[in-house]
Amino acid sequence: MEITTRTQEKLDALDQKFKAIDQKIDTHLEGLLWQKPITYWDYIQTDALLNLQIQRSTLPDEMVFIMYHQVNELLFKMILWEMEQICHNENITTTFFTERMDRITRYFDMLTTSFDIMGDGMEVQQYLKFRNTLTPASGFQSAQYRLIEFASTDLINLIDVRYRENIDRNTPYEHAFEHLYWQAAGKDYKTGKKSYLINEFERKYKKEFIEFMEKYNTINLWRIFKKLPEADQQNQELRVAMRHYDKTVNITWVMGHFNAAKKYIESESGPQEATGGSDWKKYMLPQYQRRIFFPELWTQEELDNWGKDCM
Repeated sequence: MEITTRTQEKLDALDQKFKAIDQKIDTHLEGLLWQKPITYWDYIQTDALLNLQIQRSTLPDEMVFIMYHQVNELLFKMILWEMEQICHNENITTTFFTERMDRITRYFDMLTTSFDIMGDGMEVQQYLKFRNTLTPASGFQSAQYRLIEFASTDLINLIDVRYRENIDRNTPYEHAFEHLYWQAAGKDYKTGKKSYLINEFERKYKKEFIEFMEKYNTINLWRIFKKLPEADQQNQELRVAMRHYDKTVNITWVMGHFNAAKKYIESESGPQEATGGSDWKKYMLPQYQRRIFFPELWTQEELDNWGKDCM
């Protein structure tokens, strides 16, 4: 059988590839003879994926709740993947930065619009029953979301607004960690006592969080932006992309989450709290914590009114 020029070029390229890692091309070609053709279900791992939904109750709508949050975590993983491409790119261009920011924002746009699935996709009475089987777990304990925050901005912008004046870039990470805005969801700052929700969260992830905070201290999205030439920092497409991301994550997505939670949590009379026991309103609402990743990209008027038009 005659080998075409194109086929020979591919064989030569493969030969060079395997020689570079001290491998023999004949061995790998032999392996191809016995390799099974790939199928969709094997590549996507469909069987494994569809068996990850384990209910704790007999109520059908709990399945909606589980799958919805698993989809969220997959999207968070996609976002972190794109962030890694930006933050670890030593020769980043404005075009690349903008394209990846647009990807990240599309994922968060999808997350924002998806709240209707949870907000309108479950019977209130079913939720009020199965939510008690979830205590003390909470969406607050999404580690990937915390990593997204750390990779987005300087740590000072994630510190509780009450303590920012006493914390700077020289503050030990352990101390900064104890004053992150989400500590307010379950920590008494007067006594230092933390809720079970936070204690368990930190027991599993604190070491990883501290390491990630330190790692991204100089390579978060804002730091990468500031390393660009001044002319590139004025690029309107990039600035629009970063502002859109900032507002989407810290206002639009947060308020979508808040309104969905409010529908269920406040459906019964009397004081209500989230499954983990957190002060969910002060934790979630933008007007309280003023989570802003890129404050220098907003006018003073915009900063003063951050999140107010959503109430």
